[in-house]
Amino acid sequence: MDILRSLRTVSEASGPGVVDWDRAAAAAKASTDPGSIALTDAERTGYATDVRDARSRLREVAAIEFDVPDAIEVQNRHHWIDASVDTFRNVMAPIEEAATANDEESVGEVVDSTGGIVEPTGGPIGAPAGDLTRGFARDLSRIANTGSMAFTLGFLARNVLGQYDPLLLADEPEADHGLYFVHPNIVAVAASLDVDFPRFRRWIAFHEVTHAAEFGAAPWLPEYLESRVERGIEGFTGGSGSTGRGGLTAGGLPVDALDTEPFAELQAAMTAVEGYAEVLMDRAFDGEYADLRRKLDERRGGGGPVQRLARRLLGLGLKRRQYEQGAAFFREVVDARGIEAAGAVWERPEHLPTRAELDDPAAWLVRVDP
Repeated sequence: MDILRSLRTVSEASGPGVVDWDRAAAAAKASTDPGSIALTDAERTGYATDVRDARSRLREVAAIEFDVPDAIEVQNRHHWIDASVDTFRNVMAPIEEAATANDEESVGEVVDSTGGIVEPTGGPIGAPAGDLTRGFARDLSRIANTGSMAFTLGFLARNVLGQYDPLLLADEPEADHGLYFVHPNIVAVAASLDVDFPRFRRWIAFHEVTHAAEFGAAPWLPEYLESRVERGIEGFTGGSGSTGRGGLTAGGLPVDALDTEPFAELQAAMTAVEGYAEVLMDRAFDGEYADLRRKLDERRGGGGPVQRLARRLLGLGLKRRQYEQGAAFFREVVDARGIEAAGAVWERPEHLPTRAELDDPAAWLVRVDP
């Protein structure tokens, strides 16, 4: 881990975009210890067995047919950065395009004091002062944005345990979905929580396979989520022309954009995704889990001052609220009608709970009547 090299890499950010993605990824890796993925035969077999058993148990408990990726990836932290940077880039693409268009419009033709047109030179000698100022501001903004994304990628790479990736907004939408486990983080967190590593690894496997079950039960869900992201960003960049100067969430989205209707629908859907996964895996996991749940809940809101500040800046408090609100919603639904009734949420988009219904599960039960 080399913080100075990371800072130097960020300072060298260049190119036409708002973020220099290659340097953001390189800086994130420079500031992040990759960790070891030197697996023993038992660990390699353990990951495969955990995923297979989780699929069988979830099919049995939820009565859902679904597939998991043919191959799972056991990653180190640098592998996760490489696997995730394209997702961030795709989410940010409309914002970058809007910012670039705004810059081009602001340069245009520069008129001198006599009414003549001054050709932009693109260089420091003889360039109009306004062009120099704008160019300098763009360079500083690019460096700041690249540094922000490097920080985000590095922080998440050090904290993500596992991930089911349905390849939202992917360049190759027909590609297979992904199931990742960041092995060094799982080892480190198991040790910090003082829990048995194989049991903790199995718990994480059940959680990620539960997400695969949700997307398998709802083939319309990826398109639904993609459309809300795209509509939200289009509305945001097409409105005031702002490009997210209010800060970014952990997904690379402008904080200001989260107040729009598409993002409200996206948040409600993701609350359902996280909440259903919490409740379903509690019923499917084939071992004691009360201590794991308690310790993980404490970890989500714990850590030192720097970690708590980072979570706040990256919007990770929102994800924690999604877990809590979604789990409370589905526990009440399951208590009233059973786990199969809760699965009705994945039958069609209209069955997703609204933001109001997330706080009033009885209203969802009346409307959907599963």
